[in-house]
Amino acid sequence: MKFFKKRIIDFVLLGLLLVFLFVPKVRDFISGKLLFFGPDMSEVTKDIALSDSEYDVELEGINVPNANLKDFKGKLLFLNFWGTWCPPCRAEWGSIQKLYDQEKDKMQFVLVAMQDQRKDVEAFLKENNYTAPVYLAVSPLSDKILPQVFPSTFIIDKKGRVLKKDEGANNWSSEAVISFIDNVSK
Repeated sequence: MKFFKKRIIDFVLLGLLLVFLFVPKVRDFISGKLLFFGPDMSEVTKDIALSDSEYDVELEGINVPNANLKDFKGKLLFLNFWGTWCPPCRAEWGSIQKLYDQEKDKMQFVLVAMQDQRKDVEAFLKENNYTAPVYLAVSPLSDKILPQVFPSTFIIDKKGRVLKKDEGANNWSSEAVISFIDNVSK
């Protein structure tokens, strides 16, 4: 009897995991609740800055024209590295889209799909009606921004200084993030 109860619990948990991974509206709702607090925006990192050569990264546009990261130099930048294969990356996308919709006039957005196929990224964006600018990196990344964890997000100021580096999924549309962006975009 214990064996069957354990199996039932295993199947229920597996079912919940599958629903979370493959049903976008459920995933976005749950991730919005789990990622309630968002990243810590109280500490600002200014000891890392990108040089001109480190900005030189060719980007193949998925839902936008091709670009180079240096096209965004001198602008406030939200730079995110993610993958369709990464559950935490998928979980934070709803909040990134909300942030993009609200703050796209104050900062530039570059979301780089890593270790991904173009067709998979296109399908993910279409399935979820996401419109934030997505690219594939065509040339190598500097060690300063090469992600070790997915997702990884950088907020880079107009002078090329990394103001925030955050690893792992977060609620990017939280009040703390909006306030931080409003303050640094002045």
